[in-house]
Amino acid sequence: MQHNSDQRYQPKSYVEISTPEWVKNATLYELNIRQFSEEGTFEAVKQQLARLKKLGIDIIWLMPIHPIGELHRKGSLGSYYSVKDYFDVNPEFGTKEDFKNLVQAIHDEGMFVILDWVANHTSWDNNLVAEHPEWYTRSRKDTFQSTRWRDYDDIIELDYRHPELRQYITDALKYWVREFDIDGYRCDIASFVPINFWENVRSELDSLKPVFMLAEAEDRDLHRRAFDATYNWNLWNILHQIAINHYSVKTLTEAYLAEHVSVFPKEAIRMNFIDNHDKNSWEGTPYSNFGDALNAVTVFTFLMDGIPLVYNGQEAGLDRSLNFFEKDPIIWRKHDNAQLYSTIFDLKHRNQALWNGHFGGEIVRIMNDKMDQVISFVREKNGHKVLVFINLSKDHVLAQFDTSFDKGSYINLFSGTEQLVDETLVIDMVGWDYVVLHHTY
Repeated sequence: MQHNSDQRYQPKSYVEISTPEWVKNATLYELNIRQFSEEGTFEAVKQQLARLKKLGIDIIWLMPIHPIGELHRKGSLGSYYSVKDYFDVNPEFGTKEDFKNLVQAIHDEGMFVILDWVANHTSWDNNLVAEHPEWYTRSRKDTFQSTRWRDYDDIIELDYRHPELRQYITDALKYWVREFDIDGYRCDIASFVPINFWENVRSELDSLKPVFMLAEAEDRDLHRRAFDATYNWNLWNILHQIAINHYSVKTLTEAYLAEHVSVFPKEAIRMNFIDNHDKNSWEGTPYSNFGDALNAVTVFTFLMDGIPLVYNGQEAGLDRSLNFFEKDPIIWRKHDNAQLYSTIFDLKHRNQALWNGHFGGEIVRIMNDKMDQVISFVREKNGHKVLVFINLSKDHVLAQFDTSFDKGSYINLFSGTEQLVDETLVIDMVGWDYVVLHHTY
């Protein structure tokens, strides 16, 4: 049977939502309001927005802004993730009007803002406990229970079998978009909440404005109708093992990247990070977690496909774990990290190969003769091209790369010099060295 070319099978995209156009080359910044300044207020955040814009930040993720529970509180100030009221702001940070002014100031800088949302559980003294105790899960003793198998005794878990609870949380999520013009959410332990709840929420929020949704989860299915981006925990774990325990780079290429490019659809954006509030508070700092490899793994996570995250203070060389339940402000100082980040983010904004999801180029392997130690890849889109060569080992290597598909003239990102690339490229690399070449036709 004959078929015309326009009748050929066209596979349907796995992802059925549309990521906002403004996310195409965006970077993320996680902001802990309590520790971001001495004042710890919405108003104080405004004073540093111009600096964040200059750093190359596009989306500011604010850790939870809601009032914190007092019953069974941890420490003197409590955890942001023990929410007492979904419709109010933590008075520690200011007023609702202060928050509205902060959102407007972020928008005025040409940036966007997402809120951290805790849907799985509340504080013990949330108003819902008294008004709707049936909306909470129960233990075998018929008592309220915290998240199972975790030591979170300052919170109790909601039960999403109740349609009325689903409507209440959906209305709360819509409230902050409609009344304060926020641009989306980072959703705490998103896979603990039924996926069909999130899929409905995404539809409801998109009816108000195009939103960006980030799930603290690694589930592929969350990308279909609910979330634009998911956490890349696995990548962090592998890079940590390479940096500290000197695992072979094949752990990255064969155990991670081969699956990553095959399992996750192109439209699915993974959030890549070196630090975040969980890692920083409970598992050490970038310096203890990555040692001498820190810059090399940072360059990799920022240049591979996915949206890069900066945790507040990283750009200032934050070298301690911030206290999670007490006041512990970041010490702001000039640091080489800021220059490294801004250099990469400037290229990301300009070079389409580095854009996010389907907006950018796929990560494609460049073969080399030191595969146990060196990762090399190319990304290309619409004539924009970036070549990346990183020695992910402590050893000095002389590496040879097959660049027969990538011949041409490039600019070295960090030196600014021109680099001619022929059929074969040889680079003498010290431990944890990296070279980034780019061009635009």
